[in-house]
Amino acid sequence: MTKLSADAVIIGGGAAGMMCSLIASQRGLDVILLEQNKLLGRKVRITGKGRCNVTNNCDIKDFLSNIPGDGKFLYSALNRFPPRDTMQFFESLGLPLKTERGNRVFPVSDNANDVAGTLTRNIERNGVRRIRESAKHIICENGAVCGVKTESGIIECRAAIICTGGLSYPLTGSTGSGYKMAQELGHSIVPCHPSLVPLESDDEYCARMQGFSLKNVTLSAYEDDKLIFRELGEMLFTHFGVSGPLVLSASSHMRNFGKSKYRLSIDLKPALDEKKLDARLLRDFEKYANRDFANSLCDLAGKTMIPVLVELSGIPPEEKVNSITRQQRHELLKLFKEFPVSVSGPRPIDEAIVTSGGVSTKEINPRTMESKLVSGLYFAGEVMDLDAYTGGFNLQIAWSTAFVAANSL
Repeated sequence: MTKLSADAVIIGGGAAGMMCSLIASQRGLDVILLEQNKLLGRKVRITGKGRCNVTNNCDIKDFLSNIPGDGKFLYSALNRFPPRDTMQFFESLGLPLKTERGNRVFPVSDNANDVAGTLTRNIERNGVRRIRESAKHIICENGAVCGVKTESGIIECRAAIICTGGLSYPLTGSTGSGYKMAQELGHSIVPCHPSLVPLESDDEYCARMQGFSLKNVTLSAYEDDKLIFRELGEMLFTHFGVSGPLVLSASSHMRNFGKSKYRLSIDLKPALDEKKLDARLLRDFEKYANRDFANSLCDLAGKTMIPVLVELSGIPPEEKVNSITRQQRHELLKLFKEFPVSVSGPRPIDEAIVTSGGVSTKEINPRTMESKLVSGLYFAGEVMDLDAYTGGFNLQIAWSTAFVAANSL
């Protein structure tokens, strides 16, 4: 590499890095973007099952209620660049958006590549110099940034922005390198844990139902028998336990593995209260009065789940339906309303959607995203100790913090 210089070097070409590069270049700054992947926004391109949940179309108060950690830190950034501004921003770049259930915002095309592609094209049009390398160290003199060391040389600059993401999805380039660079400059790293992650269970029947999905069920999560999450939606049984949208959301409320015990309870029939479900069971038992119990649940449960329900009910599978007692029926009803799943722990962090933990926000100015320790050092996105529940909130954190950092350079 020949000797290079720029006003700012942005480290990482994910959501925060792309937004930061574009906004800074729109301000007329000379920007170099370091990203080792061939494509920018690799993680953006796979979020939301490939659809990309761009943001959540809600007000700031609702937004902050979806952040389990230090939401106050984001107050200034969200006021400067709230979800409605994000929507206007992308639509002004020619990307039409739509709002779906839960105020989740997606591109009309339902294609995450269109989000990353829109940002990439505009970054190129604005003259951002993109270099396919990774940063090794940030160089400082007299407490201020003066350069970034890469594999092939040093880029002189007055500002460096760390947008390297967390530890989730390492195949997209999120390797934790940003933590190392921040630590070298004196920053504290809050221990990292997986958030929005599938959950492991010791219940062998989860593996027996591998691949079986549940729709329109209510999942409740408990921490030491205290309800911490309840929501209607979809989930999936796997060889290791459970996954799917409901499980990922529930996992982000589980922050004390090792200290607390967690368990899940599934209401398989949330549209029916106990009285109506009991009436339904009575109708089905009448209909299949002469059948074995094991063959009587076909109208109420999926084929894969029936053997598990039969086993957990305690009712002998060969017992004739017409001889099932009221007490046995009550136990079965309870099973439909409170199907139990034990939780032994989360899946590894590299399977998580986002990382909880990172560079301590106590050492970052919330109005500028600049380090309180090093002049000219900025942070944006998941590299900081910030994460939220599912629904577009995590990407909005990336957009807002990147917007503030880019305008503060």
